[in-house]
Amino acid sequence: MNNDQQASLVRKVNLPLLTFYGIGTILGAGIYVLIGKVAGYAGMQTPIAFLVAAILAGLTAFSYAELSVRYPKSAGEAIYIEEAFHWRYLSIVVGFLIVSIGMTSTATLLTGLIGYLHEFVDFPAWLIIIVTVVCMTLVVIWGIGQSVLIASIMTVVEILGLLIIAWVARDSFQQIPDVLPQIISLNESMIWAGVLLGAFVAFYAFIGFEDMVNIAEEVKTPAKTMPRAIITALVVTTLFYITISLVGVIAVTPAELAKSDAPLALIYQVKTGSEAYFISSISIISIINGALVQLVMASRVLYGMSNRNWIPKVFSRVNKTTHTPIHATLFVSIIVLVLALVLPILSLAKLTSFITLSIFIMINLALWRLKLKTKQTADFSIPILVPVLGALFCSAFLSYQIIS
Repeated sequence: MNNDQQASLVRKVNLPLLTFYGIGTILGAGIYVLIGKVAGYAGMQTPIAFLVAAILAGLTAFSYAELSVRYPKSAGEAIYIEEAFHWRYLSIVVGFLIVSIGMTSTATLLTGLIGYLHEFVDFPAWLIIIVTVVCMTLVVIWGIGQSVLIASIMTVVEILGLLIIAWVARDSFQQIPDVLPQIISLNESMIWAGVLLGAFVAFYAFIGFEDMVNIAEEVKTPAKTMPRAIITALVVTTLFYITISLVGVIAVTPAELAKSDAPLALIYQVKTGSEAYFISSISIISIINGALVQLVMASRVLYGMSNRNWIPKVFSRVNKTTHTPIHATLFVSIIVLVLALVLPILSLAKLTSFITLSIFIMINLALWRLKLKTKQTADFSIPILVPVLGALFCSAFLSYQIIS
C-alpha cells in the first residue's frame, strides 16, 4: 500500500466553523443568485415562496440532523440508505445523485457569478468559469481546515452584504403594513401557482445543510456538533431570506428583479443612486463560497463511496500531505466545468432542486424505517412524524412540479 492510501481524513472542524460552513453555502446558493428568478414566478409573494421552501427543507433538515448523529460518515446519504434498506445498488445510486447535486449546484453558482463579475470586467464567461474552477479546486486540495476557514471568513462577508442591503432599503420596512395585504393575498389559483413554482426554485436556495453531513468524518464530536450546526444554519438563513426578499420586492418591482443578472446590486443602486461595486464584490465572494462548499461536499461523497468499495479505490486515496482526496476533487471539478460551460442557470437550478427533492424523499423514508426497527439515539432524536411529513411534503411538491 502506498503513502497516499495510508493517509486519512483529520478532524479539524468545530461547531462555529461547521455552522458558518453551512450558512455560507446556503446563503451563497440562494439569495445572491436566485432572488430575481424566484420573483419572476412569485411576484410580490416572493417572501411566501421562500417561507414555503424553508418549511419543506426544514423537515428534512431535522431528519438529516438525527441521521448524522447515528452515522457520522462521509457519503452520509448513501450510508443512511444502506443502513435502512440494505440495498447496495440503491445506496450507490443515491451517492451518485448527491454528487450530481454538488456538481450541478456548483455549476449554477458559477453561472450566476457572471452577472456580478461583469460589473467590473468584461471577460468572456467561459474564461471566468475556467479560472474560478481552477482556483477553487486548488483551495479544496489544499486542506479541509483551510477550506472551511476560508469558507467561514467569506460567510462573514456574505452576512455583511445582506445587512448592508437591509440597511440601504430600510425605508421598505415602513411600507410593510401597506403592502402586507397584497403579499399574503393567496386567494387566487394563479397566485398559488406562482408561489409554488417560485418555491421550487427557492428550494435550491436552502441546499447546503445536507453538505454539512458529508464532512462528518472531519468534524470534532459530530454527535453533538452536527445537529446544532444544521439547525442553526437553517434558522439563520431562513430569517435572512425572508427579510431580504421582503425589502427587495418593496424596493424594486418583481419584474425588474426578474430581469436582473445581479438583483442585490440592482436593489443597492435603486436605493442609493450609486454604483453597486461594493455589493457586487460581496456577491462574488458569496457565490464563490457557496460553490467552494459544494465542491468539498461532492468530493467527500465520492471518497466515502470509494471507502466502502462501491466505486473504484482511486477516489478514496488521500494525499499524505494535504489529507484531502485529490483524485475525487479533480474528477468533480472537471464535471462542474463542463456543466457550467454548457447549461443556463435556471436549468441548472431546477435540475438541482429536482434531484434534491428526490433524495430528500428517500432520506426521510430511511429515517422513518430506522426509527421503526432500531432504538432511538440518545444524543439527538426527533418524533417519527417529522420524517413522515418530510417525505409526504417533498413527494407532493415534486409531483406538482412534474405535472405543472
